[in-house]
Amino acid sequence: MQELILVVDDEPKVSRLARDYLEKNGFRVMVCADGPSALLMARRERPALIILDLMLPGMDGREVCRVLRRESDVPIIMLTALTEESDQVVGLELGADDYITKPFSPRALVARVRAMLRRAQGQVSAPARHIIGALEIDEAAYTVRHGDTPVHLTPNEFKLLVILARRPGQTLTREMLMDETYGASPVGLDRSIDSHIKNLRRKLENARLAIETVYGIGYRLVELDRP
Repeated sequence: MQELILVVDDEPKVSRLARDYLEKNGFRVMVCADGPSALLMARRERPALIILDLMLPGMDGREVCRVLRRESDVPIIMLTALTEESDQVVGLELGADDYITKPFSPRALVARVRAMLRRAQGQVSAPARHIIGALEIDEAAYTVRHGDTPVHLTPNEFKLLVILARRPGQTLTREMLMDETYGASPVGLDRSIDSHIKNLRRKLENARLAIETVYGIGYRLVELDRP
């Protein structure tokens, strides 16, 4: 069965270009042009991935992304004409998994979609369960639980947490985390790892775990002492 991609952009030429190339490469594509419609279609159709423009009528892409992240772990690629790094980081901090700037290469967009879907499907080399403190990570089931409470992570947040959990207490460089999280996918924004780490810290704050910054090197996952 063909995977469904939802393209959300209010520029018909952009939507048509993305749709045509994605369909030529074997995907089903649905298109909408505003924020409220994007939420309705995402809830009704449950796409495998969403390509979401930052600037939309009715509700901008930031707010759409924020709402989607409260409801779903669907992979989101933010599409934007803005070139300021701060705008791109904001999208990632809200839960987007990747971004691509306009004008974009349609072939690069297709490659980015394929890479994102592979990661979202949890293709990891050694499926395992990790129990660190009260946190349980099941790679095969693609779930994270804190006691009886599920922890909802985006695909890249999950991948990053697994990388850290496989080597608890070990300092991993930012370059290593970038390589293992994104593989050959050209993300083009080095600060994306920092944004995902910030989100993970927030989501794990009740789990007696910490992702420590080792300044000038990278990050490590440690269990906090019990009170």
